[in-house]
Amino acid sequence: MLTTLRSIWSPLDAVFIFLYNLLPSWNPGTFVIEEMESSSSLSPKDAIPAAAYEIPDHPSNVEVRIVRPYYPPGVSQIIGRSGRHFIGLLNESTVLKYPYIPGDRVGIEVEAELLDLVGSHPRIIASKGLNEHGLVLQYARNGNVCDRFTTGHDISFDQKLRWCKQAAEAVKYIHQKRVIHCDINVRNLLLDDNLDVLLADFQGVLKSENGEKLLDGESRENSKAYMPRVHGDIANAKTDIFALGSLFYHIMMGHEPFPELNDWEHDEEIEERYKNGQFPTDSHACSHITDKCWRQLYESADEIIFDLSQIQAAKDAGTEY
Repeated sequence: MLTTLRSIWSPLDAVFIFLYNLLPSWNPGTFVIEEMESSSSLSPKDAIPAAAYEIPDHPSNVEVRIVRPYYPPGVSQIIGRSGRHFIGLLNESTVLKYPYIPGDRVGIEVEAELLDLVGSHPRIIASKGLNEHGLVLQYARNGNVCDRFTTGHDISFDQKLRWCKQAAEAVKYIHQKRVIHCDINVRNLLLDDNLDVLLADFQGVLKSENGEKLLDGESRENSKAYMPRVHGDIANAKTDIFALGSLFYHIMMGHEPFPELNDWEHDEEIEERYKNGQFPTDSHACSHITDKCWRQLYESADEIIFDLSQIQAAKDAGTEY
């Protein structure tokens, strides 16, 4: 029976990892983390009371394990989480990404290899290499695109369009390297000092020239970015492009597709809507692009970049696109 991890953070950053037994129709997009009023950072000196580790009510088919924060040498505080990993601040320019469970390095090692293969690019988070504790990465001090919406920043149309185009540029580049990201969303679009996009969290797939899977970090999209397919193991340019559609929608509208639905409680409903072509119909400047992404009408990210450039050109000319 297939399983999936669901992680719920306590107010003091204790993690309860739930192992659910699901049906064979399991959608890997249900790998999620739900944050519940957790503090934005936690330092080693912060005491965690025993109450933080009380086990919440849960179904009988759920196994619960508690993962307590820890601090490898050099980490002054935990500033975030990514998948099944902590993000610890090392200094003003670097962070350490390290697993919840010490020694659980498989995902980290795949990410390091994928980033090495991708190499340096202005739209990709920079890797500083592995050490014995985890993966050292560039510190994006402006957080991520999701943060900009949730913290109430005033985001101009030009900025939104720029983020969309930069995300598409990042995806075009990694696809040229035969890397499929597999988890494109606003939380994985980090922002550099100039508020330009850095695509992060590379635990996806490396393909050979004939399409065989060479590496797989086993990351997959959440349900709102997940393209329905015959088998959840499938990952290719089309699945990334579908996720770009949901990303563009989120950036332009300021919220996820189907905001009335929770992406893991209602994952079957969301998948059913996508299967039936019931995509969001909200009007925004990139509506035709999001629709083409969801309907799999793009063959490459390069085509998306062209359409986004047309929108910018029309705006610059003072005409409607």
